[in-house]
Amino acid sequence: MESVADLADSRAATNVLLGDLREAHLAPAAVVRFLGRAARRSLRQAARRPSALAELTALHGVLYALAAGRRPGPRWVAASWVLAASHLGLLERRTRLTAADVLTLLRGNIPALPGGAGRACGMLAIGLDLADGRLARHQGTTSPFGDYADTFADAAFWMWLTLRHEPSRTVRAAAITAWVLPIVTVTGLALRRGAMPERLRPVLLRPAAALQAVVALRHLTRRRPASVTAGCLPTSPAPACPPPVRPARTPRGP
Repeated sequence: MESVADLADSRAATNVLLGDLREAHLAPAAVVRFLGRAARRSLRQAARRPSALAELTALHGVLYALAAGRRPGPRWVAASWVLAASHLGLLERRTRLTAADVLTLLRGNIPALPGGAGRACGMLAIGLDLADGRLARHQGTTSPFGDYADTFADAAFWMWLTLRHEPSRTVRAAAITAWVLPIVTVTGLALRRGAMPERLRPVLLRPAAALQAVVALRHLTRRRPASVTAGCLPTSPAPACPPPVRPARTPRGP
């Protein structure tokens, strides 16, 4: 019988792992065994796709250089590489990344890049999201890897933009709920059934898509303080701009 680490069908392999975990009733030892088997599969599948691994590493090398000296910067890019490299098995029969995959990975790394927090970053993310999906369908290169990368790119970018740059608590709470709910739903169903559920129904994804547009528009149109638009950072420990120089007052005569 073919081992889980060698199965080409990523969905079948995941279902085997989830089925064993469910039969063990999520016991701690079963969870540890599940994680170990999943890690071995990830390493085996990445080793079988050296071209994709090299392309992934080269792309993240460029992003890492661009992110140097920024926050979250290099650590964000490094985490992106680890997540993508450990899921190369989702490419299944393919051995290389596609243009759509590259666009998705770029979208997920916007926060680490120069200008990542600019006014138009939300609109850029939406544009890249539309472009990678259309390109994948046009070229016939859709894959579980693309679906996975798309989900994580959305979650990473929009959570970052909302938590770091959205001032409204109401919008933050609504946005986070809309993005977390589908992930929790899928995870809960997978653990309960011992198998991956089918694709999420659009009704679960529409609120998240709507709130992406809301957050992006609010970020685009939000008025910045004069000190920020002039290049000063009022939250810095030391003033980024010198205090205004007041003209000397002429002493009055007796």
